[in-house]
Amino acid sequence: MSKTVRWGVLATGGIAASFTSDLLEMADAEVVAVASRTAESAKAFADRFGIPRAYGDWAGLVADEDVDVVYVATPHSAHRAAAGLCLEAGKPVLCEKAFTLNAREAEELVGLARGRGLFLMEAMWMYCSPVIRRMVELVRDGAVGDIRTVHADFGIAGPFEAGHRLRDPAAGGGALLDLGVYPVSFAQLLLGEPDRVQAQALLSPEGVDLNTGMLLGWDTGATALLSCSIVADTALTASVTGTAGRIELPRGFFHPEGFVLHREGREPEEFRVEGRRDSLQHEAAEVMRCLRAGETESPLVPLDGTLAVMRTLDAVRERVGVRYPGENREELTPA
Repeated sequence: MSKTVRWGVLATGGIAASFTSDLLEMADAEVVAVASRTAESAKAFADRFGIPRAYGDWAGLVADEDVDVVYVATPHSAHRAAAGLCLEAGKPVLCEKAFTLNAREAEELVGLARGRGLFLMEAMWMYCSPVIRRMVELVRDGAVGDIRTVHADFGIAGPFEAGHRLRDPAAGGGALLDLGVYPVSFAQLLLGEPDRVQAQALLSPEGVDLNTGMLLGWDTGATALLSCSIVADTALTASVTGTAGRIELPRGFFHPEGFVLHREGREPEEFRVEGRRDSLQHEAAEVMRCLRAGETESPLVPLDGTLAVMRTLDAVRERVGVRYPGENREELTPA
């Protein structure tokens, strides 16, 4: 692959705009095409960012021979179809989170990518953050001892009207897949897949979760207390406490400027990394590094980890009674 990686962007919403804007600031990246369900939307996006080709359907983008990798930024209810179409056409994929609606769909995408030897990665930008990576290094080096508790929350106040996609079961609405994926991914980055899952939620009249609390447990004795909400502005903080210390991450824990390590008998230590805390360039750089190295999976965002998170999200939904159209009980993780 040439030094410059040529991107195609599939979808034209807010996150697609943010990612495209960040890509355009990278010297080794080029956005060559964009696709939407309508030609008007694709053309408007292309004009806004100076993208040379705009497609009014997904098929045109995945057939474009100049596209090296596709960024899938549709709502997660369309991730299986969009990413699957790209992989079937032989295109590597970076797919937004939540990765899919459920673990079954995620397993299908991972199986397709592995079967064809194609790169696939969830766009969990938190895992690519230099600050989060430094935190993980410290934890693995024993800075806090054996982990005993993890806390994390992600809530926004709303309110969202009944017609909004966050209230729409057909769009995979609710707090869990949009926001709860961050606290769950944070906990599992440190502790792996839990052995037990408990959850409680306030559901909307449409049947999606508005406010959800989760208690995850591991056979080591570690626990994670997590929450997400689309009806309450929570602190958006996280902490990791072990037998030898504690790490606290400030508001915006999923893209922090730094964190503080507390250890008994020592002054608090602050760790900071220079650069934009909200940049999506870190995940883009990891994708391009993998493509140039011929790697089909990222060690920072491994597919097995993505599948484990999806199984946990399934388990939470099974416990609180959220199912999306077309799902049945057997498709979610058993209680």
